[in-house]
Amino acid sequence: MEDDAFHDDSRLNTCVVLGGRGFIGRSLVSRLLRLGNWTVRVADSAPTLHLDEYDSDLEDALSSGRASYHSVDVRDKPQIVKVTEGSYVVFHMGAGDLRSHEYYHCYKVIVQGTRNVISACRESGVRKLIYNSTADVVFNGSESIRDGDESLRRPLKFQSMLTDFKAQAESLVKFANNRDGLLTCVLRPSIVFGPGDTEFVPFLVNLAKSGYAKFRVGNGENMSDFTYSDNVAHAHICAVEALDSHMESVAGKEFFITNLKPVKFWNFVSQIVQGLGYPRPSTKLPVRLVSSVLSLLKWTQEKEGVGGYYDTAHQFALLASSTRTFNCNAAKKHLGYTPVVTLEDGIASTLQWFSRDLEKSDDTIIQSKADQLLGCGKVADILLWRNEKNTFISFLFLNLLYYWFFFSGNTFTSSAAQLLFLCAVALYGLAFVPSNIFGFQVRKIPPWRFEISESTVRDLSRDIVVAWNHGVRSFKSLSRGGDWIKFFKIAGSLYLLKLIISHSLATFLFTAMSFSFTAFFVYEQYELELYHLARVFIECLTVVKGTVLKNLPLPDASSKPMFM
Repeated sequence: MEDDAFHDDSRLNTCVVLGGRGFIGRSLVSRLLRLGNWTVRVADSAPTLHLDEYDSDLEDALSSGRASYHSVDVRDKPQIVKVTEGSYVVFHMGAGDLRSHEYYHCYKVIVQGTRNVISACRESGVRKLIYNSTADVVFNGSESIRDGDESLRRPLKFQSMLTDFKAQAESLVKFANNRDGLLTCVLRPSIVFGPGDTEFVPFLVNLAKSGYAKFRVGNGENMSDFTYSDNVAHAHICAVEALDSHMESVAGKEFFITNLKPVKFWNFVSQIVQGLGYPRPSTKLPVRLVSSVLSLLKWTQEKEGVGGYYDTAHQFALLASSTRTFNCNAAKKHLGYTPVVTLEDGIASTLQWFSRDLEKSDDTIIQSKADQLLGCGKVADILLWRNEKNTFISFLFLNLLYYWFFFSGNTFTSSAAQLLFLCAVALYGLAFVPSNIFGFQVRKIPPWRFEISESTVRDLSRDIVVAWNHGVRSFKSLSRGGDWIKFFKIAGSLYLLKLIISHSLATFLFTAMSFSFTAFFVYEQYELELYHLARVFIECLTVVKGTVLKNLPLPDASSKPMFM
């Protein structure tokens, strides 16, 4: 069913979009305004309306009077009654991101807020109420769903607090159907994405920035249904007309909404991540390991009464490792729904939007810790392989020196003397070589190359003096005693030096050289992954420590010491 097939008369119908500045709400408002036969009241919790470059349709409609903005708190019923008076239909899109809020606030906004919306619609004489829910309400997090339809039952335990509240709000909307002339309908889109996405795609971007997007949970064969935001908006408009033409089969019912094209979950994620310039997921992680760690971290946050990053990460891990496909035959038959944007075009539009958004935010280049450790200079460029030619030449030169001093069969002194002799002969002979040999330019070494400036000598002398004074202060502090940390640092360093000298110096130098040309490069490539893994490991240890200390028996205050 096409959107522009609605309403043969030229009368403008008034609708209210609650949550109209949210992700899906903005798509719905834009689509309603483009149809041309709706007067749209945009209602949201923000006290004032802030427009951006993507709100051109809304800006024009506000100027012409075809749209208006209303600040509404769904926890306040009188505000809802005021904005819904005289409206034909109310689209209840739900609140924005509530993951960082505590339990009671989420309940008041989602469940009690929906109860207020229903009561206000009945009081205001609203004819239709369309509620935007989620396909998550039938997913328990462990059992796969293959071609699931509306006959699926809700799980006994939901995967998250927000999903639980959404399911409760669904029940309220369905139960309110055909009471005081109000017709209701529930839509369940599956994994919505698109321009302006505030949850799924931004989570993928944060994963990519943190380095976690290189990892893949499970075998990567699980299938999922995704839904482009404009298709969700189109489904809401289809539901309005269907409540008139197919009232018995639509009113009080729920419908799954997808792009009708199931794909492998990790293929979709790879297209998004790679399209934004990040490496595609390649390293497999066991599902049980990831799920166990995230469940533990999520549990600690729930004990504190808040949701957050690990709650979202745990839900993502469940989606990423399970098959979730839905049958939309009911929506096609009774709502007349078919996607108006293909999955491929939706992905392209999403990538275009987020690419521009990332360009605005990524104006500064952050130096890596490996670069900072190496001084952010020529040494860093060589050891981090930023110029392969210079790195290869440096590595070859160091290997030649290593061979010359340790494998030539001569003593260190004779090897140094021979090297200096060869350098002197080469420099003297270079003076007699013509500047051009068969078209190849021969670069001469100017005399000033061998000079050391006074400032360099002063800096070198100052560094030596600083190092000497630091050593003297350390030994003075050691002689006074009491600083055990400094004692172990000095003693450990001297013992390590003793081990190096007592064993083969050649082996130590070869190991250090190989380590320098590999370890810093590898560390820079996986710096964020190592940092976040270390953070997760430390948080797990903290949780275990707190649990152990909490379960230790308390000392008995009533017991008295016994004296012999």
